[in-house]
Amino acid sequence: MTTGRRATTWRAVAVVLLLVGVASLVMWSAHSDPRPAAGTTTTSPTPPPGATARADESSGRAGVARPVAVSIPAIGVRSRLDGLGLNRDGTVEVPEDPGVAGWYRLGTRPGARGSAVILGHVDSMQGPAVFYRLSSLHRGDGVRVELADGSFVRFRVRSVAVYPIARFPAEKVYAARGHRILNLVTCGGEYDAAAGGYQANVVVQTRWVGTSPA
Repeated sequence: MTTGRRATTWRAVAVVLLLVGVASLVMWSAHSDPRPAAGTTTTSPTPPPGATARADESSGRAGVARPVAVSIPAIGVRSRLDGLGLNRDGTVEVPEDPGVAGWYRLGTRPGARGSAVILGHVDSMQGPAVFYRLSSLHRGDGVRVELADGSFVRFRVRSVAVYPIARFPAEKVYAARGHRILNLVTCGGEYDAAAGGYQANVVVQTRWVGTSPA
């Protein structure tokens, strides 16, 4: 390939990325949660009743402190965690900053028994966002959540799945029982501006493997 062709190709790629970013921002307004998903790009129904605990952030819920940061080395993610509640329509909030992830503070805390959920945008008008590479994770990849008491909770990826928005498994993602699960959610699938944006959500399910004391 000649230098001229390379330049033309990269210019075309840049234009495409810019258009995707602009479209994503518009969609994130309309679909403000990944079913309940993430990113300024999705919509989410009301979480199952079992997924909403007391909105009391001072109670350590099963002895687990509030999460303050998440890191995923395999995809270069290191982010503080904002607390996310519910919108007036009952859908789950999404992070205001595309570069920052958030945790569903009305449900299970990472490290406690049940389903904890962390949401993040996939892209924005400025380009790739915090969970841009989430779908590239593989079984066995590590996830670490830092808690407010200085301890760390460690998880391993069990599965990576893409669900159409209409078939998002809200009960499984937000209200599973038994194991200590952490679900990471962002937008995915085809982007269709006419249909409101991204047409699916990426869900990465991880399982607890240990906790390191402060």
